[in-house]
Amino acid sequence: MLGRNRSTHFDEGRSSRCEASAFGILVLIVFLAQSTLYGGMTSAHAIPFKKMNGLGNEIVMVDLRGSTRVFTADEARAIAAQSRSHFDQLMVLHDPQTPGTDAYVRIYNTDGSPAGACGNGTRCIAWVVAQQTGRRKIRFETSGGLLEAHVESIDSITVDMGKPRFRWDEIPLAEPFHDTTKIELQIGPIDRPILHSPSVVNVGNPHAIFWVEDVDAYDLVRFGPLLECHPIFPERANISLAQVTSPSSLKVRTWERGAGLTRACGSAACASAVCAARTGRTGRNVTVTLPGGVLHIQWTGEDRILMRGPVEFEYDGMLDPALFTNAPA
Repeated sequence: MLGRNRSTHFDEGRSSRCEASAFGILVLIVFLAQSTLYGGMTSAHAIPFKKMNGLGNEIVMVDLRGSTRVFTADEARAIAAQSRSHFDQLMVLHDPQTPGTDAYVRIYNTDGSPAGACGNGTRCIAWVVAQQTGRRKIRFETSGGLLEAHVESIDSITVDMGKPRFRWDEIPLAEPFHDTTKIELQIGPIDRPILHSPSVVNVGNPHAIFWVEDVDAYDLVRFGPLLECHPIFPERANISLAQVTSPSSLKVRTWERGAGLTRACGSAACASAVCAARTGRTGRNVTVTLPGGVLHIQWTGEDRILMRGPVEFEYDGMLDPALFTNAPA
C-alpha cells in the first residue's frame, strides 16, 4: 500500500510537473511566435521616428536614407493623426541629391501638403545628424533650396535660412505688386478693417505679416484660415501677427499654412524680422518672442537670414505598418 501510495503520489507529482512544463513550453512557443511576428513587422515594415520640438513646434523626423520610399500626402496625414507621432511638420530625410549635403529633406505639414522650409524642424534634424556624425556643420537640401546649420549644443543651433525673396512672383502672389512691403489686403469692413496692409515675403514658404499693436488682441484661429487661403496667395500662405516691442525685438503669433495655430514657426520669425528691418521698424538683429519661446534672427549684410534657437528631444518611436498604403522599400 505504501509503495502504491508512494507510486501514486509520485505519478501525480510527475504529472503536475509535466503539465506545468507543457504549459510553460506552450507559453514560450506563443511568446516566440508573437515576438517573431511583431519583430518581423517591426524590422521589415515598421519605420522608426524621432519626436522632437522646437519651442513647442511639434516635429517628427523620419530617416529614409538608403530607401527609395517617399511618403504620400495620405500617409503623412495618417502619421499626424496618431497621438504619439502627431506633428506640425514631418521632416523626412532622403539620400542627398547634391554633393556635399547630408540629406535631401521632404517637409510635410499636418494636412499632408508640402513645405519648402521649416526653421524649427531644420534645427531638430541638424541636431540629430550632428549626434550621428560628430560634425557641427550640417547641410540639407529642400525644395526651397540649401540650408546650412551649425550645431553648438541642443540649446543653440543656428540655421542659415537663405536669402529672402520679395518679388511678387517669387512669393508668389496672384497679381503684380511692385511694393511688397505693404500690399492691398484686408479683412473686415472696408472703412474699418480688422487687419490690413501686410508685408509679404518668401522665406522658403510664402509669408504675410500684419503689423499690430497687440498680437494677443486678435482671434487668429478665426482669421488665419481665411487669410491663408485668400485668392491673392495661389500657394496659400503663412499668416503672422507681428508686434514691435523695441528697435531690436518683436512678438509674433502665426497661423501656419497647412498646420494651423502653432506655438512657434521659425520661418515666420525670420519673415517677420526681415520685413521689420526692411520697413524700418527694427534693426537687422532681432529677438523674436513666440508663444513657445525666443528665437534670435540676424539679417546679414550678405542678404542671408540666420536663425538661432534650441530644440528638445522627446522620444523614439515606431510608425505602425498599417499607416502605409505601400510596403516600404
